[in-house]
Amino acid sequence: MSQMALCVRFTLRDGAGEAFDELVREAVEGVLEHEPGTLVYACGEVEGAPNQRLFFELYADRPAFEEHGRQPHVQHFLSESKKYAEKTEIDHLRPYVGKYPSGSA
Repeated sequence: MSQMALCVRFTLRDGAGEAFDELVREAVEGVLEHEPGTLVYACGEVEGAPNQRLFFELYADRPAFEEHGRQPHVQHFLSESKKYAEKTEIDHLRPYVGKYPSGSA
């Protein structure tokens, strides 16, 4: 099976950055502890756009991605993030070339 990836951009409501970032930290703790098939789960503030956050997510395969979506910490993040985000854009990627971590989890 091949790896799969997502690029997700959240545009936050004014003043929501701190609360959203805390929500992200909580989600990352769960990902680190419970998701060996999630190879990369990284979030950053977009330079020059303080109300935007960009996630890059890399999964060992589609089953790892599906397992990620079923996790309680992910369900909590998705539910709560709606309070802080006014727009969410998701691009599904099929990695085909580049330097990626090993798919073995």
